[in-house]
Parts: sequence; structure tokens; C-alpha cells
Amino acid sequence: MRRVLDYDPLTRTTTYHEYDELTDTMALTYVQDVEPYLERNKALYNADDGGYTSKAREWKRYASIPNAVIMKWKIEEGIDVFNKDHWPAVKRKLNSSEYRYLRTAPGRE
Repeated sequence: MRRVLDYDPLTRTTTYHEYDELTDTMALTYVQDVEPYLERNKALYNADDGGYTSKAREWKRYASIPNAVIMKWKIEEGIDVFNKDHWPAVKRKLNSSEYRYLRTAPGRE
């Protein structure tokens, strides 16, 4: 049996509660509509500012990672984007062609 437990309109994430009576197991499933994030990333990547957030060029955008991808990396590969020790792995992911759509500026980090 699957039912909606929560919906977050800010992140467009739906949390489902699932219960399997045959195995007596419970699971939480998170589903996120990432299309708006990917469209925004694409627009930012193609902007003519080179990824810099100010005229002084002090800060540069690099990527925007939806929660669904953050959770996928953490669960499947143990990569925690919020842990500074994991940043070499995060950079490898973001520099790969598989995750190019998360980038918000050209270049490599």
C-alpha cells in the first residue's frame, strides 16, 4: 500500500509511505520534479556572465543540485555534498558528462 505522506511545494518533493503486508516492511520514497531546476541550470549555464555572480567577479556559480540527486548520491554511493571531505567526489560527478545538466556555468572545477 502506498500513500502520500507529504508534499513540499518549494522543492516539489512528494514523500510516499509504503507498506508491504506480505513482508511486513515499510519504506519512505521521495519523488522530486527536477525539470524546473534543470531548465534553470541550463539558462544560467548559457547566460553571458561566465558564471560570475557580480561585476567584481568575486564569486562564481558552479552547480545547482536538486535534492533528489543529493539523496541518490548519498544513498547509492555514500557521497555527501554537505561534507567538505566528499567534495573531490562531488567535483568528479559535476565534471562528468553524466551530470553536466547540474552545472550552472561553463568550465571545470
